[in-house]
Amino acid sequence: MKSLTLSLICIISNAVCGTVEAWSNEKSKPNFVVFIADDHGQLDSEVYDSADVLTPNTKRLASNGMTFSHAFVASPSCGPSRTAMLTGLWPARNGAEPNHRAKRSDVDSLPPILRTLGYEVAAIGKVAHNVFAKDHGFDYIEGPNQGFSDTQSIAKFLSDRDATKPLCLFVGTRHPHTPWSDTSQYDPTKISLPPTHVDTKETREMRAKYYTDVTKADTLFGEVRTLVREKVAGEILLVFTADHGGPWPFGKWTLYDAGIRIPFIAEWPGHIKPGAKSDAMICLPDLLPTFIELAGGKVPEGIDGKSFAGVLLGSKSDHREQIFSTQSGDGDFNVFPIRCVRTRDWKYIRNLHPEFQQHTHISRSEGPSGREYWQSWLSASEKDPFAKAIVHRYIEHPSEELYDLQLDPYECNNLASNPDQKTRLAALRSELDAWMKQQGDQQTVFGNPLLLNEPVTSIVPGGQKKAK
Repeated sequence: MKSLTLSLICIISNAVCGTVEAWSNEKSKPNFVVFIADDHGQLDSEVYDSADVLTPNTKRLASNGMTFSHAFVASPSCGPSRTAMLTGLWPARNGAEPNHRAKRSDVDSLPPILRTLGYEVAAIGKVAHNVFAKDHGFDYIEGPNQGFSDTQSIAKFLSDRDATKPLCLFVGTRHPHTPWSDTSQYDPTKISLPPTHVDTKETREMRAKYYTDVTKADTLFGEVRTLVREKVAGEILLVFTADHGGPWPFGKWTLYDAGIRIPFIAEWPGHIKPGAKSDAMICLPDLLPTFIELAGGKVPEGIDGKSFAGVLLGSKSDHREQIFSTQSGDGDFNVFPIRCVRTRDWKYIRNLHPEFQQHTHISRSEGPSGREYWQSWLSASEKDPFAKAIVHRYIEHPSEELYDLQLDPYECNNLASNPDQKTRLAALRSELDAWMKQQGDQQTVFGNPLLLNEPVTSIVPGGQKKAK
């Protein structure tokens, strides 16, 4: 009788706690659907209290699911971020350090593990980068690489597939990546600008176009959500996220929060409490280990990604104590390697080569990547000391930066030289040193840098340089 009673207690306890082991049963395996926006910063969403942009579909998702306030990427450019997500390894360990570089051939990806658990694993649109989806073991791949702008291919795939298998589907839109829409649904005069921006007519016009494309991504997400609800049988864990922040100065290609902090919202009816919020620190490489655990599989040992299944199921409230992120370059447009460690309240940034100018597509590309407004910043800097300080700070960086994220969320006040922060600076410096050593980070410079005393040249997409 005592044995029977103990067994009943264990059964009831497991049911109440919602243990991860419950998902090892074949019939209980959830479907996974991940929607990836391209170049979408966390704060550019109604879900994260933006008053400038409409995102009704992700707002609806948040009301039915869990919103993560502290979600980050391994790197703030497309290729390294997505490769880290698919391998569970940071860029120095998977080989995809600069943008447009594939992972090393000896590095395993995580989608095949889900296949061994019975899943069909599919990628539609921009999921990996370039043509690199073929390197990650998907069962089904459909381009174009730049990401979809309508959902017809997704509808066809869901209608034609073998519905007896559980599904892990990644879909990636091109929005709000540049080039942005020719027209805008927002009034440029009525939007607010971050304190890291120079307030010009051109900046406002481009920001309004960016918000228009954020709303386009949200609309496409709403269509995907409807399609999977109609066409995918069984339970669905649906995630909305992005590969990194928006392509703005102090955003994409940098390690400020505007570059590495992303929206992350998860819905799973019956398992995630509607309207839940989590401040657990998670990172995009944690995503597939989470799916593997929820599917009843074994997460590979030795990877950097860590499952946060317990956070989703409500049995845990925390996950990571700090986040590390790296930026190694993007062709000759961006040759300014950076590393950082971020805790909940502080960030330490190391600029590996402060003798280099920092530039990106925004300031060097002849293509549609920001020069429409960057020239207005340069013009304003000739007369306005505030504009001059922003342009200077964008291009030139000290070797170390330290920010109090509670008092300075836009990371404008560098405290690295503050004697009151000497102990904190040393501790974070040591943490980053140890992590870089553990990663085998060679601190390689990819591309041809511009030194501080050199004239700036612009680059035509394809590589040709022109004097400005």
